[in-house]
Amino acid sequence: MATLMQATAHEKRAMSSQVEAVGRELTRYGLAVVVGWIGLMKFTAYEAEGIRPFVANSPLLSWVYGPLSVRGFSAVLGVAEVAIALLIAARPLSPRASALGSALAVGMFLTTLSFLITTPGVWEPSLGGFPALSAIPGQFLIKDLALLGIALWSLGEAWQASRRRGRSAEICVRSAANQGVIR
Repeated sequence: MATLMQATAHEKRAMSSQVEAVGRELTRYGLAVVVGWIGLMKFTAYEAEGIRPFVANSPLLSWVYGPLSVRGFSAVLGVAEVAIALLIAARPLSPRASALGSALAVGMFLTTLSFLITTPGVWEPSLGGFPALSAIPGQFLIKDLALLGIALWSLGEAWQASRRRGRSAEICVRSAANQGVIR
């Protein structure tokens, strides 16, 4: 009986580890898909017009509509978002690149969360305003709080992995030098 209980406890730990591993991968690559997909949408007139009120009302970004058209800025943003997504997804090949993409995503989500303060219509007036979020744009924007958390996790994990990879490479070089393989 004790052996059966130990086996069951071991199976539960193994199952929880597998679930955690799947969740970890879904978190990182889900973030990459979301950022990349939204980035690709930036090349459409629909999305360019959709972000116009956020950009136009932002003290950080409203100036871009001087040198760039609405579609032009949207396309630039699309290129940046697709690049961020690819960098995040590069984690198996280059944890450092993934850390960079994740750091850029953190900046992007901090910027979009600032729209909660600067965009008219975020707070639902029929419910008394703050803290009642309107469906659009309020609830549309608040999801970026979770995406910010995911990007921060991805940044930390990829950063640690790049440091581990750097130490492993250093150990290999030292070992090869000690064995006379390299000088």
